[in-house]
Amino acid sequence: MPKNIQADQMKDGKGFVAALDQSGGSTPKALRLYGVAEDAYASEDEMFDLIHRMRARIVTSPAFTGDRVIGAILFENTMDREIEGKPSAQYLWQNRGVVPFLKIDKGLEEKADGVRLMKPIGGLDALLTRAKAAGIFGTKMRSVIDAASASGIAANVAQQFEVAKQVLGHGLVPIIEPEVTISIDDKAEAEEILLAELTQQLDALPDDQQVMLKLTLPSVDNLYKPLVSHPKVMRVVALSGGYTRAEANEKLARNSGVIASFSRALTEGLTAQQSDDEFNRTLDKTIQSIYDASIAK
Repeated sequence: MPKNIQADQMKDGKGFVAALDQSGGSTPKALRLYGVAEDAYASEDEMFDLIHRMRARIVTSPAFTGDRVIGAILFENTMDREIEGKPSAQYLWQNRGVVPFLKIDKGLEEKADGVRLMKPIGGLDALLTRAKAAGIFGTKMRSVIDAASASGIAANVAQQFEVAKQVLGHGLVPIIEPEVTISIDDKAEAEEILLAELTQQLDALPDDQQVMLKLTLPSVDNLYKPLVSHPKVMRVVALSGGYTRAEANEKLARNSGVIASFSRALTEGLTAQQSDDEFNRTLDKTIQSIYDASIAK
């Protein structure tokens, strides 16, 4: 079954997960960094056309294959489009050997008790049904931790696992992403609380279920080692979280068993103005650097 092949790749494959899931709110910034100014589009539809063109250029590059990129997280708008005449998720797996995931959260609530919980995800069951039919392997949802608040972090993680169980019920693998903001003064303390809450929730999962975790690179190297080896965890991936690619790679290489799932750090240095040769050379170098940091022991 392809599902088992994909699960094996996500569990044991050498490489990293590309995050190509900028949503409506973050797309203008992503396009700006890519060299496309806001006056280049007059509507949301035109904006999404441009970001899809950027993503398709990345995915179809000779550098972007399952040899180094084992998975990719897509925005719903990308899942619903085609790449080279084939539905995006199918193209990723069949043409590139990259396991497709779908971002499912709808953004964040206002900050309360030191955290920003996910907004309610309306129509989630219908979306998960559609995602599975489209060839999606798993999902990703993000919430944020802005302080070492024990009650806030407990609520944050509980919400993540509540949604994760719904995802698992559809036969998909959830990536749980409670991002710790890198600039907070009590980051290390927040991460200790997060580790305890994640462990408690993981221990309570049925033995036949596995999730993935997407976590901020920790202040203390290898803090999340117990999660890497936890039987209910398929893989631990790290977000770049505002670090430059060089900083993120350097921190990642010091955390054994954790692989990258970078977004901005992946597209850093790519522009719409580059020739295909220059674009592909830049992307190849980027992918190699993130791959090297991901497989470092």
